[in-house]
Amino acid sequence: MAGLAALCLVLPGRIAFGDKELRWPTLAEVLETEEAIVPQDSLENLGSLETPESPVPSAPKDTVVPAIPKVSVDSVTDSRMFLAAFYASLAESSERVVRVVHYGDSQIEEDRMSQQIREKLQALYGGKGVGLVPLAQTIPSHSVRQELRMNGRFTAPAQGPKRYLVYGPKRDQRTDGLYGVMGQVAVMNDSLVKGSEEITAIVTPLIPTARYSHWRVFADTSVHYSFAGDTVQLSGRGAVYGLSQQSETGVIVDNIPMRGCLGLVFEKMDSAQLATFYHQENVKLIIMQFGGNAIPSNNNPGTISGIVKGLRDQVRYLQACAPETSILFIGPSDMLTQSEGEWITYPMVPYMDRLLRKMALEENIAYFSLYRWMGGAGSMLKWQEIGLAGSDGVHFTRAGARKAGNAVADWMLEGMEN
Repeated sequence: MAGLAALCLVLPGRIAFGDKELRWPTLAEVLETEEAIVPQDSLENLGSLETPESPVPSAPKDTVVPAIPKVSVDSVTDSRMFLAAFYASLAESSERVVRVVHYGDSQIEEDRMSQQIREKLQALYGGKGVGLVPLAQTIPSHSVRQELRMNGRFTAPAQGPKRYLVYGPKRDQRTDGLYGVMGQVAVMNDSLVKGSEEITAIVTPLIPTARYSHWRVFADTSVHYSFAGDTVQLSGRGAVYGLSQQSETGVIVDNIPMRGCLGLVFEKMDSAQLATFYHQENVKLIIMQFGGNAIPSNNNPGTISGIVKGLRDQVRYLQACAPETSILFIGPSDMLTQSEGEWITYPMVPYMDRLLRKMALEENIAYFSLYRWMGGAGSMLKWQEIGLAGSDGVHFTRAGARKAGNAVADWMLEGMEN
């Protein structure tokens, strides 16, 4: 530290090398004590949709800020009016299952956010279990623990049946679009993996609210299965699209994370297969939570606008597959990037947020702005300070995800009272 301080004293804050420039903080900048960028609100008061539209965050000196077009957005209309079909369906939850399918990027991995939405809805309208899980789960969940066994031995997902993912590398994608509602499928076939025509899957609930009353298996008719407690035995050669631990009535909320996905993949999924599932399983709400993965690698408003246009196409595709189902789009949270040694909100976050709300209102779907609810530009810094966001300035911690999930659920339920 003393050596670095000495260098800071004798060297300037930057040195040019041709058309490149090496920069580092000066000693004065390192030792300077500044007030927090975000007001010191209490934990309880963090996050409010009453926050006015935040301006595009200012960038430090010498940072190139792209020209961001102004977006005129209706900030008065309560988009929860477009959840009417979902709200109406809850009246029949005591007689049959009302299903909610929550698609999203890594922000919802491990059943984050979906868990809180599920618990809130099940507490009011009944229902048990976590709903859909893949046969081979590569990402641990807060709600259940999964094991896969072949030939009597524990098998890692990568060593089990061949997996195809609509949001994965091209080598792992199908050409027929038959991924199932989860966007991933495991194929039991001993020509691919020795022993994969005989599989034991164990799905153990980790929390009380994950207990269930019965199993469901979504698979080809060539796949046979039987149950014993938390264990399902599968045999045959065919595709397994998902396992579901649930109840016969009440609300079921399926958590379907797609790591690294922009959300531009639904048109690759077979429409007839999707339509059949949405109809037969009484899916009354589809939640789409995407956009954040476009921010770090794109600093061009035109690119962001193109991605939102692509998301509009996905919304329309799902509307065609499930015409009687409500759709809720959850926009990206505040996200931070470092420039000139300072942490600022990515300039494209508020721009994408406004474009997404505009798109949602035009397509008659509900929109929840995580960015605005958190507090707008720079709010992620405050969330980091009190342990609600990770050091990457992008993802919530488990506590932050719980708070965000509860906020979405409360906002949805308040819409029924308005």
